[in-house]
Formats: sequence, structure tokens, C-alpha cells
Amino acid sequence: MTAEYKVHGDVAVITLDNPPVNGLGYATRVGITDGIAKANAEATVRAIIITGAGKAFSGGADIKEFGSPKALQEPSLLSVIRVVENSAKPVIAAIHSVCMGGGLELALGCHYRVASPGCNVALPEVKLGLVPGAGGTQRLPRVLGVEPALNMIVSGEPVKSEMLAMLPGQKLFDKMSTSAESLVEEAMAFARSVADVRPLPLVRDLPCKHPQGDAYFQFARNMVGGMAKNLPAPLKCVDAVQAATQKKLDDGLAYEREIFVNLMFTSESRALRHIFFADRATSKIADVPADTPLRDIKSIAIIGAGTMGGGIAMNFLNAGVPVKILEMKQEALDRGLATIRKNYESQIKKGKLKQDKFDQRMSLLTTTLSYDDLKEADMVIEAVFEEMGVKEAVFKELDRVMKPGAILASNTSTLDLNKIAGFTKRPQDVIGTHFFSPANVMKLLEVVRGEKTAKDVLATVMALGKKIRKTTVVSGVCDGFIGNRMIEQYSRQAGFLLDEGCTPAQVDKAVEKFGFAMGPFRMGDLAGNDIGWAIRKRRALEKPDLTYSKTADALCELGRFGQKTGAGWYDYAAGKRDAIPSELVVKMIEEHRKAKGITPRKISDEEIVQRLVYSLVNEAAHILEEGIASKASDIDMVYLTGYGFPLHRGGPMNYADEVGLFNVVQAMHRFAQNPMDDARFWQPAPLLAKLAAAGKTFN
Repeated sequence: MTAEYKVHGDVAVITLDNPPVNGLGYATRVGITDGIAKANAEATVRAIIITGAGKAFSGGADIKEFGSPKALQEPSLLSVIRVVENSAKPVIAAIHSVCMGGGLELALGCHYRVASPGCNVALPEVKLGLVPGAGGTQRLPRVLGVEPALNMIVSGEPVKSEMLAMLPGQKLFDKMSTSAESLVEEAMAFARSVADVRPLPLVRDLPCKHPQGDAYFQFARNMVGGMAKNLPAPLKCVDAVQAATQKKLDDGLAYEREIFVNLMFTSESRALRHIFFADRATSKIADVPADTPLRDIKSIAIIGAGTMGGGIAMNFLNAGVPVKILEMKQEALDRGLATIRKNYESQIKKGKLKQDKFDQRMSLLTTTLSYDDLKEADMVIEAVFEEMGVKEAVFKELDRVMKPGAILASNTSTLDLNKIAGFTKRPQDVIGTHFFSPANVMKLLEVVRGEKTAKDVLATVMALGKKIRKTTVVSGVCDGFIGNRMIEQYSRQAGFLLDEGCTPAQVDKAVEKFGFAMGPFRMGDLAGNDIGWAIRKRRALEKPDLTYSKTADALCELGRFGQKTGAGWYDYAAGKRDAIPSELVVKMIEEHRKAKGITPRKISDEEIVQRLVYSLVNEAAHILEEGIASKASDIDMVYLTGYGFPLHRGGPMNYADEVGLFNVVQAMHRFAQNPMDDARFWQPAPLLAKLAAAGKTFN
């Protein structure tokens, strides 16, 4: 059942019942129109209420029908709204909990709206690269006013119903109920009070103007254009809302629909819709059932109060989970606590955190210098120096003191988790939790599954990741896991480009124009060039036949480790992060070429981008083949949330699909002919070659 019809005396109630958010799928749409027809045919019914079962009025489109023929079947949502508008008896939307997208558009088609406090109201279509497609851009400005409506539509962010009810002159809500529990009862009383009012009020009949007219919309375009960058939908939202002020409603609806359909076929919208589904798919693990019992995590212990340990701690404090941090020396603990306080105080100054919340979070934090004080924690996360000997000492201690059933997690970013688990007598309880720096800011959490990690441990950590608002992606065990293993190939290509004729600034600018948050050399300066140096030294012992450009080593030999030393690939002024191209570095690269007998050549931005991005794609194809990642979309989420890959491209695998895997493979064959490059690497991974030959895609 997706829409229940019941009569309560002289009021008919249509209850949307399509869990989890009462999506407006085909059966639900039919249920609404059937209910309206039934109520109009019953002489005793004087008014009709539409509401939602469970925890939502309606979240809008049914995502289970995205892209399927059912999504296009009549009655469409536009047709449903027309039926509601044309009802001879008043239709009242009783809104609670969640009223978003098509759900809000349905409510706007009703004659009246009664809302409960605490309801999240939004038109989030812009986040999918679209404009609202069932009248949202035409009706919302008529009931809220142009400016607040445009702000909601362009941002896509939810606003609480009580906040909207306070807007001067708003006509969105005719009544606010006292609570969600009493909503339907109060809506029925309201319905009876307006049952005989004629003519029935319609949002389409309300005026829609802005006092500054075209000048306001030009201002809005300037503001939105600066923020939207590579995404066309936000500016199209402005166009659609402006049309609401200039056209009759039916003409405005036709214009909105035209924009909606055109955006649906853009690569940007396809990318954002891919991200929408990819994000939800990260929690689906083929051999771990959704109903796997979870371990109870009421407290967390963290080993190490440095940058990572402190940042990790903040995630749990923010979620209300008590944290105990262990260090070897009091001075290290004091420094770590001071950094956590400083981070929170910065948020207070910016108005992002209230003093009482700060006090509450800090009250959950305790410290210790003794492993024995951690024995009651439900989970411990090690965040110490990235060296196997250090990890071994820590995990042997944890094995000694932690209670049975406690989860033992390592924040390692590259090391062998199976070896770390082998330092304990409980490898089934060991898992990797690779947070990205700064851990209190970055969205990504790579959850590393060891060969003996128990399924309930994996399910528990995935749920915990959701609780602390991370995008959690499962990785198998290999050097660098998903993200860092791929970035190594990206960095190698960046180095080869310097050898062949590029400057760091040219490479960075090309990649940033493509849409990356920052190029590889600015990223190296931010992370610390000494980190890559240490990895290359390790690689020289493990894989002596793996080639690198020697420019990065020469840079580190000069002590230019990046922003922390005031000099890296770029120069930095004291107290500033602006990357200033360095003549010294350019000369160093030129001297390196001379010593190697390399004649520099002119390299196009297109080649720069292709070599960097396709290096990610090829390594990712190997990762998929080996089962390190279970889905191509998981790899996209790693790069979107952890490495600054441009949202409008949808991640490296989605981008390769958009370009066409045949074209990717052809480009790789060209790169393999380059005598300065690594021809072996540019042999397409077997999975990539197979998909390209079959005309298939990763996703």
C-alpha cells in the first residue's frame, strides 16, 4: 500500500505510505489521484487532507524509480498537482518531519497547508544538477516572496517550518500545529473550518513580483555565478524564478519544465545524480547483511594526541561520544588538548558553535598516560607515527589491556593491516580507520577490512562512521589502500611532466581549471613533501624497478618540505598560504633536465589533465580487479570526498565513463609511446581493456 484512504466523519484523509520517506512513485501518485476522486464522489465528505505516514510527509521523487519507465508514467507529479488544484472540495496538506522536493511541490498545489514545528522544508533538486520540475520555482516565490524562495531553491538546503512561518507576509502555511503528534487532528479541525469557503484559494492566483525587478535578478546571477562555478543548475534556478515574476503560472511551468528536461541530459547533472546513488551505495557490502548485529560503542579511546589523534577525537566529541586520549608524556597531552580547544574556540568566534556546546563536548574528553586506563573503552583508535615497529608496540599493549569484544582500529594510511592484526591474539577485532587530515574537517573515512576482520566489527564501524557524519568507504588491504595507492601514480605522472617541460604552476593550473580543488604540487606543499620522500625511499627498497622523476627528491634535499617550512614547490610569505611560483625551483628543474640530457617540449593542458586523471583510472581498474574496492562508485566517493576531485565530473571512474572507456584506452596507448614515461604502467588494466572492448562502463 502506498496511499491509504480513510474517512473521518466529513473529512477524508489520504496518507502517503511508501517508506522510508513516502517517495512519490507511480503507485503513490495513483493512490493520491484515486483518493481525490473518491472523496469528491462521496457526498458526506466536505474536505480532504493529504499527509504522510511514519517519519515524513514526503521526501519527493521515489529514488527506486529514477531512470525507469515508471518515473514517466501518468499520472506524473504535474498531473497529480493539477488534479489536486481542480478538486471541487478543499485539499489541505498536513506537513510534518520531511517535506522536500516533489513533496513540497505537492503541498504547494493544495488549497491550504498546515505544518508541524520541526519539519524540514526544502527544494533540493539543485544538488542533483536540476531545477525543481513540478512547479517549485513558480509557486514557492508566490507564497514566500521572491528572495527567500530563490535562496531556498539555489541552495537546496532545508529550512525548519517554524522559521518559514515567521517570514513577514508568508502564505506557505495557513496554520502551524502545536506538535507533530496532534498535526492530523488539528488539520481536520482546520479543514472543517474552511470546508465551505469558496472560491478555493490557489497558489497560482497569488501575485509574484520583486520591487527591484531585473536589477535584483542580475545581482542574484552575479552572486550565484561566483559560487556555482562549473554547475549550470544554480543559474538556471535564477532564470526560472525570474520567469515566475514575468509569466502567467502555466507559461512559467512550461519554461521550468523545459529547463528541467535540458538539465537532465547534462554531464553535470548525470555526475551529481551518480554521486547521490554512489554515496548511498557505500554502506552496502555484499557479504555483510544489513541486519548484522552491531557491537555497542559507548566510549572511544585514542592513542596519540597529535594532529590526527586530536582531529579524530573531535569527531566523536561532536557526536556526543566520550573520548579518552592516551599519550606517553604530559607535554604531548597538553599540546593536543590546547589544539582541540583552539579549534573549537575558532568555531565559537565564527558563530558556528555555542559556548554551551563547547563546554558539553570538552566535558566528554579525558586524558591518561597509562594504557591500563583504557581497559573499559568499547573501541580504541591508534593514531601514532606511520612506522610498523611503532604500531607493533602499540597493538601488543592494546591486546594486553583492552576488554574482550573491544574493537581495535588503526589509522594507518599505507601499512599492512593484516600484519598489524597479527600483533594481537584477536585479529577478528582489528580494523583500519583511515581518517583524512584534518580529521575533524575531511569527510572521507576509508574503513580497511583485514582478512580476519569480523563482519560485525565491519558493520559496527560503518555505522559509527555514519554517526560521526563521514562518507565511509570499505577498502581491502594493500599498500596505500584505495586513495593513496591511486595518488602515487598521479604524483608519478606529475613528476614526469616536470621532466618533459612543464613547470609546477602550469601543471597545477591545468588541473585546477579542470576542476580539482588544487593541483598536485600545491597539494604536496600542503601535505608536506617529506611524506612523499619517505614513501619513495621505502619504494626504492621494495620496488627498485619503479621509476620516479628525481625532481621531488632534489626539492626535499634543499629542505623545501612545503608550507610548514615556508618553501616547497612554491615560495610562501610568512603567515600566508598563497603559492608564489619559485624561480629557484624552476632553475632546479631546468638543471635536472640538462643533467639528464632532456630537451623540454611544449605540453598542452589537455595532455596534462589526461595523464593525471587517466593514471588514477588505470590504477583504480587494478584495484577493482583485485577486489580492494568492491564498486567503481566507491572509488569515485573516495576521490570526491578525500582528494578534491571536481564534483561536476562525478569522480574519476564516472568521468572515464563519460569520456568513453574506448577513448581512455586509446589515449593510454599514445602515452605508452612516450619514451620519457612509464610504458608498462600505461598498459590498460585487464578490466579496463575488457570493458572498453565490449563498449561497457565502470558504473
